[in-house]
Amino acid sequence: MPVNISRRLPAYAALERENVFVMPDDRAALQDIRPLELAILNLMPNKIDTETQLLRLIANSPLQSNVVLLRTETYDPKNTPIEHLRAFYHTFDEIKTAGAKFDGLIITGAPVETMEFADVAYWQELKDVLAWAEHNVYSTLYICWAAQAGLYLHYGIGKSPLPRKLSGIFEHRVLDKTDPLTRGFDDSFAAPHSRYTESDSAAMHRERRLKVLAESDEAGVYLSCSDDHRHVFVFGHGEYDADTLDAEYRRDTAKGLDIAPPQHYYVNGRIGEVPPLSWRAHQSLLVGNWLNYCVYQATPYDIHKIV
Repeated sequence: MPVNISRRLPAYAALERENVFVMPDDRAALQDIRPLELAILNLMPNKIDTETQLLRLIANSPLQSNVVLLRTETYDPKNTPIEHLRAFYHTFDEIKTAGAKFDGLIITGAPVETMEFADVAYWQELKDVLAWAEHNVYSTLYICWAAQAGLYLHYGIGKSPLPRKLSGIFEHRVLDKTDPLTRGFDDSFAAPHSRYTESDSAAMHRERRLKVLAESDEAGVYLSCSDDHRHVFVFGHGEYDADTLDAEYRRDTAKGLDIAPPQHYYVNGRIGEVPPLSWRAHQSLLVGNWLNYCVYQATPYDIHKIV
């Protein structure tokens, strides 16, 4: 089944070219079903790329979904045209005032992980979103920095700086293949990471309300969740395209930063030679499992009964 989005959204044309099943909202309105109501709080600088990456994964699920794009009101992004934001995005205050509820919420990463949480311009706004989501969203999927922020706010688990940026493609082992989120996973899988900090993995393993489901000897925990699956934390970037790490490396080196090339990434170590995708199947399975088992199978049919 498709993801329902506006024909005018740039992701619509991009995904249609890939033969990904997207449905314009005017056609979706004619179907007599209750689609999932999803929101994406997009904190990434290049919002259009991130929209396309996440919508591609959502569209791979057999469940029909309506998607609302959210942005921060307390910080204006510099890498996305304001016309795009005005046309396709809502603020938290707008959806809160409208009394909206969502089956699922995705919160993206953000290039702010070297800052203390309280120093991030939209920190209070994010805290307000997560407090509201406790009673208005059934399950939330947090990515990279958002996963660190969610762990800190819900469980008091902090983050610490790494000696240098962790960037590359890393192998991860699945610790529990019986959990709904990892059903169908191979024993090991590859996934990208791109960050300067890490959450306390020992604290995650000690926290009885959390389950650690996948981790890497090099990159640490990749996937964990609350015992009721209403909070799902992904510390890597499985949504990335094949060339995203290359684009980030070129951006960082152009700024004069002392950044090592992404590990286990470039073909034969030749900078600029982007590898074939080796992580999308598992990431599609992860998002599909989350949508099916943690959202669709668990959320009330009457969305207003979410508490």
